[in-house]
Amino acid sequence: MRLLVIEDDVRMATAIRRGLRTEGIVADVAARGDTALGMARATDYDALVLDVMLPGIDGFETCRRLRADGVWTPIIMLTARDGVEDRIRGLNEGADDYLTKPFSLAELLARVRALVRRGPVERPVVLSAGDLRLDPATREVWRGDREIELSAREFGLLEAFMRRPGHVLSQTQLLDAAWDLGYRQNSNVVEVYVRYLREKIDRPFGVTSLETVRGIGYRLRRDGGG
Repeated sequence: MRLLVIEDDVRMATAIRRGLRTEGIVADVAARGDTALGMARATDYDALVLDVMLPGIDGFETCRRLRADGVWTPIIMLTARDGVEDRIRGLNEGADDYLTKPFSLAELLARVRALVRRGPVERPVVLSAGDLRLDPATREVWRGDREIELSAREFGLLEAFMRRPGHVLSQTQLLDAAWDLGYRQNSNVVEVYVRYLREKIDRPFGVTSLETVRGIGYRLRRDGGG
């Protein structure tokens, strides 16, 4: 196993590296976010251990840029901050796990091994289909450069489609994604909200992205209707 530890505190980085080595894990160290970007792009690491407080670009921005560049290596963020907002931000930027300082090396190792077992899995921060984009964290939707206002239910339904573009989703699957059990008896609610979505994401732009597959359900075209 080979890890990249991004930590500007020399003593902390040395301690982590030494502890990893005793477990037979090779660890490279970067003290800056911009340095880590080049190393992570050039080397297939099994996981990244990323501190939040870094000189230059911080850990949040480092994580965001890596994901934007298509680097899906599992990331554990380390920080002295223990606020809920910081943890949420780290996860929304694309991190896989979050560990607050001080921490035990045994716990770090356990979390690293758990992430490595999963392997790198593409998890885009912003979902896209053609020029249609959806940000699950900020709950924003755009068609090209134009932002589209959606209700909470419309957003939930579109997110379900955009997580599986090109796949036919049944009414049951869409109900599971965007509604609670109380709507089970309302069989046409999905049809109604698909119509609402078409009025907002398709019709004003002269495109057709949501297709009806008769007798089965609905599908979002991979090209977003573009």
